[in-house]
Amino acid sequence: MLNQAVFLVGGLGTRLKDRTRDTPKPLLDVGGRPFLDYLLDEAARHGFTEILLLAGHFGQQVEERYRGRDWRGARIKVLCEPEPLGTGGALRFALPDLADQFLLANGDSFFDINLRSLPPILPEGGVAMALRNVAGDRYGRVKFQDGQVLSFHAPEEGMEGPINGGVYALSRKVVEGIGGGKVSLEGDIFPQLAAKGLIRGRQFDGYFIDIGVPLDFERAQQDFPRRRPAVFFDRDGVLNRDIGYLHRPGDVEWLEGAKTAVRLCNDAGYFVFVVTNQAGVARGYYGEEDVHKLHAWMNAELALQSAHVDAFEYCPHHPDGVDGPYRRPCRRRKPEPGMLLDLLSSWPVDKNASFLVGNMQSDLDAAAGAGLKAHLYQGGDLAGFVAARLISTQAATPPVA
Repeated sequence: MLNQAVFLVGGLGTRLKDRTRDTPKPLLDVGGRPFLDYLLDEAARHGFTEILLLAGHFGQQVEERYRGRDWRGARIKVLCEPEPLGTGGALRFALPDLADQFLLANGDSFFDINLRSLPPILPEGGVAMALRNVAGDRYGRVKFQDGQVLSFHAPEEGMEGPINGGVYALSRKVVEGIGGGKVSLEGDIFPQLAAKGLIRGRQFDGYFIDIGVPLDFERAQQDFPRRRPAVFFDRDGVLNRDIGYLHRPGDVEWLEGAKTAVRLCNDAGYFVFVVTNQAGVARGYYGEEDVHKLHAWMNAELALQSAHVDAFEYCPHHPDGVDGPYRRPCRRRKPEPGMLLDLLSSWPVDKNASFLVGNMQSDLDAAAGAGLKAHLYQGGDLAGFVAARLISTQAATPPVA
């Protein structure tokens, strides 16, 4: 499972003029938060547990805000280049800290895609690149055919085709081949790799914005913070067979279409949450650490299918448990809506477009208590059940100019 996400946050931001006089571009306020915060949210919710920020211009500000922080379960490390080295040089400087394979993204653009869909197309020793069709002549173009990135072309060439979306899965071997001095990943390294057939691409139509010019920076102020719908899944009896007090990975039996259903939600731009009662903790059958380990294992299994759960919520309490802190009623135990309400308050969810999938009346009652639509799943292909209820979030995506 690919666990490391690396962000290039060292650009000067000269086109934004006075705005970046005292602030690095990725830390500019967008919708009430530093723009980089939104990118970190995306990496963490996709299950990346190691985040590396490659800073340069005003790098001390990046260090002060992010170094050593835990970001929704992901640990952040900051490296500041000693001098301007370009995007390729910054990666070369970070080589001792890079995993064998890692996600790489620009710190001044947001591309709303399923980040887990890039690693499966990563060629050995190469790059998997996210591509986007956009209008206008601001961006260079990519010649792309049958999944292969063939060449790169400057805007003035008038080439048709998608643009490089600034999000990649990268092999460490690429960085090992970067020479000394100031090197541009996009201008120097990628054309060489494309000529060798080492860049695979995939086109996406998700929301895209690059805040590097004033017009798009102002547009971002209107577009952020972005809200998205969510699917709330019960766990036992919906995603996996309910065997009673499941807590060991070896006992998990995924139900038909479960992994595909999660990926469909990811690809459609929905949050995916799991909300599960875990009375086995209160009854003394297993501990909370067992619940955490099982959920981490499930997300690792989903990652192999280019899927992920954004958050697992569980309630370990039960009024009939063994004596101790878990023996009590709880607002989070379904049919109470506490788990759902906590997720709605801590994630930017479009509540009206969201729904829950459960297999018991207590699931439906919890959804009703939280003001959410709910659907009763009674077996069969979960992917088909969910697909019939999804609406692509891209239909409401602002156009890219």
